[in-house]
Amino acid sequence: MQAVRVEWGPVESTVTNTKAGTIRARRRAGLSPESGGRVVEIAQREGDAVEAGAALIRLDDASRRAQLVLAQQSLRSAEAQRRVACIGRDRARRELERNRKLADKKIVSADLLDKLESSFRSAGAQCNAAAAEVEKAGAQVAVAEVDLEKMTIRAPFAGVIAEVAVELGEWITPSPPMLTAPAVVDLIDPTSLYVSAPMDEVDSGAIRKGQQVKVTIDSYPDQVFSGEVIRVAPYVLDIEAQNRTVEIEVELDDTELAAKLLPGTSADVEVILEVRDRVLRLPTSALLAGNKVLLANDGRLTERSVEVGLKNWDYAEVVAGIEEGQLVVSSLDRAEVKADARVEVEETEYRP
Repeated sequence: MQAVRVEWGPVESTVTNTKAGTIRARRRAGLSPESGGRVVEIAQREGDAVEAGAALIRLDDASRRAQLVLAQQSLRSAEAQRRVACIGRDRARRELERNRKLADKKIVSADLLDKLESSFRSAGAQCNAAAAEVEKAGAQVAVAEVDLEKMTIRAPFAGVIAEVAVELGEWITPSPPMLTAPAVVDLIDPTSLYVSAPMDEVDSGAIRKGQQVKVTIDSYPDQVFSGEVIRVAPYVLDIEAQNRTVEIEVELDDTELAAKLLPGTSADVEVILEVRDRVLRLPTSALLAGNKVLLANDGRLTERSVEVGLKNWDYAEVVAGIEEGQLVVSSLDRAEVKADARVEVEETEYRP
């Protein structure tokens, strides 16, 4: 029979997630084209790190480029027509100014001067109309440039390519209204990974932003990582046939490790509610129902009630009932281990 000694040490009060948490990316984008087209270039492949704005997929843009050239030519034509119209306006102004001087000397009639003023105003309106046509043609160039840019899928942020779902020569189209089509490129920002964990609604009142946590990750067995609660959902999930839970988000203290994790990996979170650094403690597994323990005294087992304070899966704080150094039975899974039984005791060191 195995027994451990009651000793001094830290005890934490903790709560854990009700079901497995998940590694998620705060910034993860499924990218699709804004316009349809045939794929002519795949600039990045799975696993490639890309900067924000980097070209990922290019579609055939020959027709869009032709439309841009046409719009640019229309702009040049409009600018030439504006110059001609404004030259005519300037000439009409000069003619009007000369005849006004002659009118002051009674050399030209008032009727002629009125006709010249009308001609000047008409030429000015034509110049203004031509300038408006230039602005219109410039806007058409801008529209053509935007349409051309839509033929390239670019990274909205720096990240790593998780998946490319097309190949050269394939035709891809944007999602129809009110429907969601599969993304062409899956982009993940590895610096934005966090752990999402569902906690029982009973514990929601005790969990706060900023609390320290312990995280275990399936892909890193036998390792425990420290982290911090960065968000507690402001609502409880109420899903039929499931326990009600509140989601918390946790960031790991080791940012380099966090960047290496794969989204979708399972993880468990233990939120530390309170810590007492130096208290009398025993393994939680040594507690019987009703907060009782079996003491090993001279080969005979004695049942003793204890008062328990903070407790977690590993250790329980002993407030009263036993003293430092006493041996308590830790192997309680055998039928012969009971009060008043005579047994041989093997002292062991408890390792959670």
